[in-house]
Amino acid sequence: MSSKTVDHLAMAPWGAGRAARPSSAGATVLVVPGLNGSGPTHWQTIWQIRHPEFRRVEQASWDRPRLGDWASALERAVRRHRRVILVAHSLGCALVAHWARRGSTAGVSSALLVAPADVERPGAPSALRSFAPMPLQPLPFPSWVVASRDDPHATLARARAFADAWGARFLDAGPCGHINAESGHGEWADGEALLEEIRRSGRASPAWRVAGGLEGERT
Repeated sequence: MSSKTVDHLAMAPWGAGRAARPSSAGATVLVVPGLNGSGPTHWQTIWQIRHPEFRRVEQASWDRPRLGDWASALERAVRRHRRVILVAHSLGCALVAHWARRGSTAGVSSALLVAPADVERPGAPSALRSFAPMPLQPLPFPSWVVASRDDPHATLARARAFADAWGARFLDAGPCGHINAESGHGEWADGEALLEEIRRSGRASPAWRVAGGLEGERT
């Protein structure tokens, strides 16, 4: 990470909330897309259409991400709501991990982190450079990492290592690509069911299994 990026991060108007976790019941779902945003056939977009009360973190540039800019946008979005559940995909997961180190996390009741992109993988796009290295500190809110066994953007071992480091429950989704529209997960009903359980009870079952191969493991 360049010194310019570090300076930008240091000056970002982030809080440092570390209060007791609020309940997930009634929390606003805040969608956090990754590189290039989530198009009309992506499950994040489809979920928002089905649930008009969901909100999205909007970035000024989806194809040229800068960590400081993206984190500031996430901070502003979180501050607009009393309580939020973060639903991140791909680079959005790395964004959440970076932001959580100094953001206003007190209002985050939980996070669903799907197909985290390994920003340090060989051949990673240069656009991801400001997001490296991936933070490996525990997240200050309950989290679930859902990962695929054949995701081209992160090996299963790396995704599991992220979950371990973040203190998140790890969910093995089986061989299903990057869990996006291109891999055939348009509406991704299994993921929506998982989110609904988290919204309703603030947790997922100790051994979560649904059609499609999700299997929960305690980390």
